[in-house]
Amino acid sequence: MKRLTLLTFLLFTVLASGFSQNGKIEFEEYDLDNGLHVILQQDHTTPNIVVSVMYHVGSKNENPEMTGFAHFFEHLMFEGTENIPRHEYDKYVSRAGGALNANTSSDRTYYYEKLPSNQLALGLWLESERMMHAKVEEIGIKTQKGVVIQEKKQSYDNRPYGGILPETMKRAYVNHPYRWITIGDEKHIENAKDQDFLNFYKEFYVPNNAVLTVCGDFDSAEAKKLVNDYFAEIPKRTEEIYRPTIVEPAKVAEVRDTVYDNIQLPAIIQAYHIPAMGSKDYYSVNMLAKLLTDGKSSRMYKTLVSDKQMALELMAIPMPNEDPGLALALGIPNMGVDPQALEDEMDKEFAKAREELMSEKEFQKLRNKIENELVSSNATIEKRAENLATAHTYYKDASRVNQELEKYFAVTKEDIRAVANKYFVPTNRVVLYYLPKQN
Repeated sequence: MKRLTLLTFLLFTVLASGFSQNGKIEFEEYDLDNGLHVILQQDHTTPNIVVSVMYHVGSKNENPEMTGFAHFFEHLMFEGTENIPRHEYDKYVSRAGGALNANTSSDRTYYYEKLPSNQLALGLWLESERMMHAKVEEIGIKTQKGVVIQEKKQSYDNRPYGGILPETMKRAYVNHPYRWITIGDEKHIENAKDQDFLNFYKEFYVPNNAVLTVCGDFDSAEAKKLVNDYFAEIPKRTEEIYRPTIVEPAKVAEVRDTVYDNIQLPAIIQAYHIPAMGSKDYYSVNMLAKLLTDGKSSRMYKTLVSDKQMALELMAIPMPNEDPGLALALGIPNMGVDPQALEDEMDKEFAKAREELMSEKEFQKLRNKIENELVSSNATIEKRAENLATAHTYYKDASRVNQELEKYFAVTKEDIRAVANKYFVPTNRVVLYYLPKQN
């Protein structure tokens, strides 16, 4: 009897959380006449909801002479609207017992509110205000110019190792807009006219360039009515929305350079060009990065940090971009270790991945790690909302959230060795020595 009760409880938990019995996320999706894509994902395990909007605009959509606009709007969109006074936007959420945030990447901009489930109308109203009635005007623009310029100084210009990403990207890309980072050039922001920002808002902050996701404890019929009430009358953009079609030429020779900065210890950065997020090879590349540097038991960390004590830190980070991106391998040599010696050892680990198949034990450990991470990535309504929105934005297929594990599990040991030989080779990389300034 106790066993039956436990099974019944577990079944109820699975169904209430919006997962089917086979572990798949269940959701509804549809389009409004104005092109807004809507995703509804019910989860009745807690009395909370997440309302989010992802706009298909990031730094890659910017004019090369006006960089930083996508990130700038992440700040500006909290300034207020025609119906929400300045500096009051977040107070609506905090007074309701919720929280809100936003973030920008090279490919999209994402806003969300987490609220008690009885505040669905509030969340939808706030996001509809942002989409239709945001105040893109002098006072807010002037305020946020100062905020963004100061952020760049603190996060990049005056921060140890803060220049690694911008210095790497501008050497890795010749034509593609990934060559500048999301925060952009402060001079572009400082010199931009109010009309420039208004034009950006009118082009990209439109319903047919967005996906609205609601996850959590709500009634579907009520949600559909409220979505229609708040968003259906927002006009779509009839003119073309800019999508860069620039293809970065294949690399045929290593790019190598040295940068000096106010740091104590040097760093070696190897940036390898990799395929776009969601492509078959991307899953193999991501698994290879985890094999080499994810955790203290990973190959490079164990060999170079723990055993040989040549490095203080080692990491490899695949950048999940909509277009072909980079995987960054970064090593910080231990005191007294020649950076060249550490680079040579890093190269040996990549060579080993190119030449040898991993053991079955390593492979199963890697698959287990991937499975645990994917389950965790969909465990909360916050992450589920973002994952659903990302899948639709990048692939026009929200059901891809239910296919990720299958795609990782389709990767073989041979596939991982193949991407090591295809992408992780000297002719396909930038090597940057990031060294302390000479006195």
